[in-house]
Amino acid sequence: MGFSPAVLWKAPEINPINRKARSVPVLNVVNVYGRVFFFAWFGFLIAFWSWYAFPPLLTITIKKDLHLSTKEVANSNIISLTATLLVRLVAGPSCDRYGPRNTFAGVLLIGSIPTALAGTIHNAMGLYFIRFFVGILGGSFVPCQVWSTGFFDKNVVGTSNALTGGWGNAGGGITYFLMPAIFDSLVHARGLTPHVAWRVTFIVPFICITVTAIFMLLLCPDTPTGRWSDRKIAAEQNLQAHVPGAVVDVPTGKLGEKYTSGTESPASSEKYDEKKPVAAAPAAHEVEIGQQEMINAAQAEVVVKPSFKEAMYVVFSLQTLTLAAGYFNSFGAELAINSILGTYYLKNFPKLGQTQSGRWAAMFGLLNVAYRPLGGMISDVLYKKTHSLWVKKAWIHFLGVVTGCFCIAIGLVDSRNTHTMFGLVAGMAAFLEAGNGANFSLVPHVHPYANGIVSGVTGATGNLGGIVFAIIFRYNGTHYARTIWIIGIIGIVMNLAVAWIPPVPRRQLGGR
Repeated sequence: MGFSPAVLWKAPEINPINRKARSVPVLNVVNVYGRVFFFAWFGFLIAFWSWYAFPPLLTITIKKDLHLSTKEVANSNIISLTATLLVRLVAGPSCDRYGPRNTFAGVLLIGSIPTALAGTIHNAMGLYFIRFFVGILGGSFVPCQVWSTGFFDKNVVGTSNALTGGWGNAGGGITYFLMPAIFDSLVHARGLTPHVAWRVTFIVPFICITVTAIFMLLLCPDTPTGRWSDRKIAAEQNLQAHVPGAVVDVPTGKLGEKYTSGTESPASSEKYDEKKPVAAAPAAHEVEIGQQEMINAAQAEVVVKPSFKEAMYVVFSLQTLTLAAGYFNSFGAELAINSILGTYYLKNFPKLGQTQSGRWAAMFGLLNVAYRPLGGMISDVLYKKTHSLWVKKAWIHFLGVVTGCFCIAIGLVDSRNTHTMFGLVAGMAAFLEAGNGANFSLVPHVHPYANGIVSGVTGATGNLGGIVFAIIFRYNGTHYARTIWIIGIIGIVMNLAVAWIPPVPRRQLGGR
């Protein structure tokens, strides 16, 4: 059966065990699944806007006002990614323990404080300090993806994750329009001096972040089954209602591998607490699935709180490292290039000026609206047609290699023709951003019981890539083209190096 536009607004069919939606009601914010989808992408968009609010004004206005050198600007770009790396590593386990909604809102509220304090900067050290703590907002990507994974079933999770990530990433493009526009209006319409105007400009994202976080807490649930602390019991009750005598087994040894059949009660099972709230009654939109798929969903696809040893097993598994390698190159390259693209355009095309070069650079981030979701959607279609995770994985590596080829072309040509330059960058962005979406289409299948850890490590490694590439930019000065072709070579080599690794561990239960 083909795609029906009605799925964009009608209440979705749901998995009877984990209550995850089997379609994405993009246009229905009244429905709980549509509402969570909206806050997932919009919350990340607002965070990304503020996270990258400095580069559009840093090229000329802030640099001139604070008397910064080119190296100090480059250092601030590196520092802004460092905090995000650390927060993403912490946000993953935090999602598994406290739930993605609470983690998401917490990151937004904490990150809003340094955003409001941006106006207190008076020198390079102050810029480093504020940009480091504003970088906390970049960690919102992890709860965004974990929350989306928790509400959408594996047949559409690639699409939902790609849409929330892609539309959220568009904040990196929107900021190149919004920040100069707000600044210009304060200077020309309100009569503020540039010294004051750029500082006042940061109050706008602060207000947006705070309001979004508050409404996220007030209007959205932790999980489709209710409170985060009750997710395991809800899954067990749903399973018992559909498969009498079945239980949700708590695994021993390596998480997700050593399970009973699910039809008998082992000694290690979680104790049933009758005082806990009962899961919701079966809904009219439940989809029919087989008994074994129900058992797998209940046993292996409900997030648990892993021990330190179990967490380390997930972190250092070849599958997690493969996802991390792909994201190191795709999202890492996006972050680093997004930080310098406006300056690169201004160098090659000085007649554009700060505002116009920023607007053209914004297109790089704005293409996420289309291409990151497309990468996830194609991944889901390939999976639906082949029922093979190898195909999802091959799609990731194909996109990574083609992206590398575009980067090499951009670096070697280093065009002074706007049509050639903008065309090559748009082509590179298409494959790079689709690669981001494809990567997080596979993430929910790998160690699904520890999705927060896998998402956190993968997301953090993307930031690590951004830091590494930003350092390469830093030491190549204004030779931006040379760094871009170096990024391309690294991307091709790393994708080919991990192409042989199976998409999921051989003994993994669930996620397939």
